Amino acid sequence: MKRTIITMMTLAALLPAAAQQAAGTLALPLVFDSYREVAAVDTIAVPDVADRSGAATDMAYAPEWLTDANSSASRQSDARYRAALAHPELVEYNSRTLPEAPKAAVIEAAPELALLTIDTPPVEAPADVTAPVAPPAPIHNWLHTFDGSLHFTQAYISPNWYQGGENNLNILADVKWTCNLNQEVHPNWLFNNLVQYKLGVSTAHADSLRNYAINEDNFLFTSQLGYKAVKHWYYSAMLQFKTQFFNNYKVNTRDMTAAFLSPGELNLGLGMTYEYKSKDGDKVFTLAIAPFSYNLKICRNITDIDPTTFGIKAGHHTKSDFGSNVEAKLMMKLGPNITWNSRLYVFTNYKYVQGDFENTFDFTITKYLTTKIFVHLRYDKSHTWNKSWKYWQLKEILSFGLAYRFATI
Repeated sequence: MKRTIITMMTLAALLPAAAQQAAGTLALPLVFDSYREVAAVDTIAVPDVADRSGAATDMAYAPEWLTDANSSASRQSDARYRAALAHPELVEYNSRTLPEAPKAAVIEAAPELALLTIDTPPVEAPADVTAPVAPPAPIHNWLHTFDGSLHFTQAYISPNWYQGGENNLNILADVKWTCNLNQEVHPNWLFNNLVQYKLGVSTAHADSLRNYAINEDNFLFTSQLGYKAVKHWYYSAMLQFKTQFFNNYKVNTRDMTAAFLSPGELNLGLGMTYEYKSKDGDKVFTLAIAPFSYNLKICRNITDIDPTTFGIKAGHHTKSDFGSNVEAKLMMKLGPNITWNSRLYVFTNYKYVQGDFENTFDFTITKYLTTKIFVHLRYDKSHTWNKSWKYWQLKEILSFGLAYRFATI
C-alpha cells in the first residue's frame, strides 16, 4: 500500500565533520516543497552504513566517500519525513512563498548631482581561472563608407494669399561612397577612392518651357595611390574625373548650357601626398601636390553648346594642358553634432588658373535628420569673363532632410 507524504527542501551548510553537518541539517525548519508517493515500509528505513570517516577521498581508487555521503543524506531525509508525518503542524513554510534572498549591492553617492547609484557588485573570477581568449577580430583590407542624403525645401501658397507668391519645391540628393585601403593592415600604402554624385532639382515657375530646373548635377570620381616616403608623406599618383548627366538650359529658351560630358574634365597628376589623422578620428587632413599634371577638358556636344564657355576653342571637342595641381581636404568635427568638410583644388598651366573651394557644414539633428550648408566658390580664368563677378563663381545651398550612413571598420 502507498500513501502521499510531504518532502522537504533543506539548506545544507558545508561543515568539516559529518556529524556536525547532519546535526545542522536536521536542526533546520521544515519547509514544504512537493508531494511524492513512496512505499510505507520504506519511509522510515534506516540504511546500514559502515563508518569510513578515515577512508581516502580520491574517486580514482576509493569511491567509498560518495557512498557514505549518499547514505548520510538518505538518513537525514528519512528523519525529516518521520517528523513531518508525526507533526505536520510544524511545517510552517512553503518553498513557493518564501521571499527572495536579498542581493548584495554597492551604493555610490554623487553629492553634486544629488544622486545615489545602486548597482550589483562585479563578480570577480578566481585568481587561478584563466580568462577565455577572445577570437581574433576579422581583418578588413578595404574600408567602405556610404553616405546618402535627401534634402528638400517646400512651400505652398494659396492663390488668395495676401502677400502673393508662388509654390516651390527644391530637392537635393547627395550620394557618396568611399573605398580606402586599410592602413592599419597596410601601413606603407595609400589607396583612396571616392565616387560622389549630387543632383538638385527645383520648380521653375519663371521658365515657360519647363516645369523644373536643375541647379546641381555633378558626378565626381577620384583615386589616389601612394607609397610611404617618410612619416606622413607618400609618393603618389592622382586621378580625378567629373561631369554631369542631364541637359541644362537657359530660362525661357532652348539654348543648352550643359549636358553629359559637356563639360567633362579629367586630371592626372604625379607628386607627393601628406596625410594626417587624429587618434580620435575627429580630424583628417590630406594635402596632395602634383608638380606634373595633365588636364583634359571635354565638350562632347559642340552643336548645341558653345565650347568656348569651358575654355575650349570653337569647333574643338577637347583641350589638353600640362601644368601643376594642388588638392587639400579637411574633415573636422566642430562639435558632437557638427562636421565640417572642406576641399580646395587648384590647377594651373602657368597661363590660366582654375580652382574650386568647397565647404560643407553638416548639422546632425538625429540619426537620420540633418541640416547642411554647402558653399562652393570657383575661380576659372579660362571661362568667359563676367562684368559683375569677373572670373569668380559662387553657389550656396541650405537644405534640411534625411541622411543615412554605414561603414565597415
